[in-house]
Amino acid sequence: MECNGGGGDSTQILQQIETLKAQKTDIENRISLLEAQLRQIASKEETSASNCVHSPKITYGGDHGLSSDAIYRYSRQLLLPSFGVQAQSNLLKSKILVVGAGGLGSPALLYLAACGVGCLGMVDHDIVELNNMHRQIIHTEAYIGQPKVKSAAAACRAINSTIQVVEHEEALRASNALGIVSQYPCEAYMKYDIVVDATDNLPSRYMISDCCVVAGKPLVSGAALGLEGQLTVYNYNGGPCYRCLFPTPPPSDACQRCSDSGVLGIVPGVIGCLQALEAIKIASDVGEPLSGRMLLFDALSARIRIVKIRGKSLQCESCGENAALTPNLFQSFDYENFTQSSLSTAPLKLRLLPESARISSREYKERVLNDVKIPVISSALKEEEERKGPSSTSSASLYVVCRRGNDSQRAVQCLHKMGFTSAKDIIGGLESWARDVDPKFPTY
Repeated sequence: MECNGGGGDSTQILQQIETLKAQKTDIENRISLLEAQLRQIASKEETSASNCVHSPKITYGGDHGLSSDAIYRYSRQLLLPSFGVQAQSNLLKSKILVVGAGGLGSPALLYLAACGVGCLGMVDHDIVELNNMHRQIIHTEAYIGQPKVKSAAAACRAINSTIQVVEHEEALRASNALGIVSQYPCEAYMKYDIVVDATDNLPSRYMISDCCVVAGKPLVSGAALGLEGQLTVYNYNGGPCYRCLFPTPPPSDACQRCSDSGVLGIVPGVIGCLQALEAIKIASDVGEPLSGRMLLFDALSARIRIVKIRGKSLQCESCGENAALTPNLFQSFDYENFTQSSLSTAPLKLRLLPESARISSREYKERVLNDVKIPVISSALKEEEERKGPSSTSSASLYVVCRRGNDSQRAVQCLHKMGFTSAKDIIGGLESWARDVDPKFPTY
């Protein structure tokens, strides 16, 4: 084999190839950088436009109705075979109202905003307090003293600036509920598709359920107290409403609130997340919502049970065959009188005793405070004490105090019946003592 001496030419060609490859890589990197800069400029322009117009920053394109930004934002949901593009598109077009921005409403609002509900409304008239922090995770210490709706709306917008957030800073009452939920009697409000009940009192549950029946809206209802919670969906696809299950309200003293009985912070968090899930399933038209079934959650045993509940009642006064519930009747109905409970979230202030049997904390200021922690005695022992009558000490000064001055009034009533006529109640209980006498005294 002969060598013709062309090795130098081939080496030079190889070097030129390597140089061109390097230049190509550099050019591609520069193109990528310029494209990224263009995307940033476009994003800033869209953000500026959304600040000027209070409407969802959703650009629909193509047959699927999702913009490229929406596809990227919700990509992890779009990858789910059981969810996908159509479900996300349905969700972006939905309008959901959450009643209550507290322990249940906090996680529900956050996840509904993050998952891409097109229009998210919230109703609450309360303000943020320090004792909300352990469970109402949508709020921060910076918003203490400010309206919950303002705090919740800011959190939702911070998570997802592309959705519309509507604030209803007012108490939901029979007089305004239909207007908020379904534009009745005018179009002054948004018209919502789904209602989430995140309240914690009995008259609100009846009122919101009746409102959804009149307006024809599905209702996602949740409750949490102590270490337990429950969840169901009312008025959906022929399912029951709240009155179908509970035509007659329970005694008022059988209904407790977390402000009186307490609640572990994460329990309403779990139920609130599940409420968001049910609302998403209904809005996106996927899965099987909890209509006709109720989920029961026990935090201590980490047990979740789903039980079947009664179906729609033909005799129901709200949704039955002969139901007479009309918009006008609903708006004039007295739910507080019907349930013998208050719509207000403020603690109850009972007046069971005459003024002569009560004393203010300031008046009691100079007296000695003794904590006797009287145990609950058996019926037999109580009957024996009543049979014996009052003891020789029944005329001694006796003052009874409790947390808020309600249970102490009941105790004084019992003491009076037993002959301890000098017994008096300290008005306002330990809370008034902390407020009016000793600001360092702990309240709970």
